[in-house]
Amino acid sequence: MPLQSMTGFARSEGTSGRCRWAWELRSVNGKGLDLRIRLPQGFEHFEPAVRQKAAAVFTRGNMQIGLSVSIAEPQVQPVVNQGALSAILSLREQLAGIVDPAPLRLDTLLSVRGVVDFREAEESEDERARRDADIAAGLDAAVERLLAMRQGEGGALQQVLFAQVGRIAELAALIEADDSRGVEAIAGRLAQQVQMLMQGNGGLDRDRLYQEAVLLATKADLREEIDRLGAHVRAAGELLAADHPVGRKLDFLAQEFNREANTICSKSNAAAVTAAGIELKVVIDQFREQIQNLE
Repeated sequence: MPLQSMTGFARSEGTSGRCRWAWELRSVNGKGLDLRIRLPQGFEHFEPAVRQKAAAVFTRGNMQIGLSVSIAEPQVQPVVNQGALSAILSLREQLAGIVDPAPLRLDTLLSVRGVVDFREAEESEDERARRDADIAAGLDAAVERLLAMRQGEGGALQQVLFAQVGRIAELAALIEADDSRGVEAIAGRLAQQVQMLMQGNGGLDRDRLYQEAVLLATKADLREEIDRLGAHVRAAGELLAADHPVGRKLDFLAQEFNREANTICSKSNAAAVTAAGIELKVVIDQFREQIQNLE
């Protein structure tokens, strides 16, 4: 599965009988998978399926999932109040010898309040089952569209991150190849500094001074930092090519990149190395900012 961004939007809509429905899914950055679900009254039974579907496809992101439902054309049907009708017919029999026994007309019965009511037609069990199946299929389609959008943005982001990792590798190589790190350059600087100290204070122990200078030079060496940067670059390349969510691991790796860059800047004793170290920190900050969007 390619890298995913955590931002995206998807919509799926359709009709089922007289019912019109629409799903809308929105996703932004989040530390984990946080679902906020809005369902209309009477459709709360979809919530477990929504949570299960989202958790099966996504691992991170603050997501808003909403369903809207409307009835296109309400239909009504007559409902006969059998009790009221029976009472009227019984009364007619009781008064048969007193009032005109003419047959009851339908319009007469309809004019009697409570005998016939007109109510909105209710869905049958089969109609509800078909409607729910259509809405569930719409949810699947919306989730797939959101996944495709997040993967599309993730692919574009992947190229940006590869370029930034490549630039980090270039800067590490530039620092490693700088003339100031050569044995002769280091020895020359040390000799010059020792000579200046000896001229300023003839009472200094020359051998002890050289020992301290060598110790300082060892502490200022950037070999370990450069090697670790190389290892981090290789690890970042492997993660960016992985087929599973890597956002958290890359975030940790960005912290390690930054630690090495800070150490290089603090140890640097050459303007070119310091400039490369500063640019390195800038690229690492950009890298870390971009991976906040990754799942």
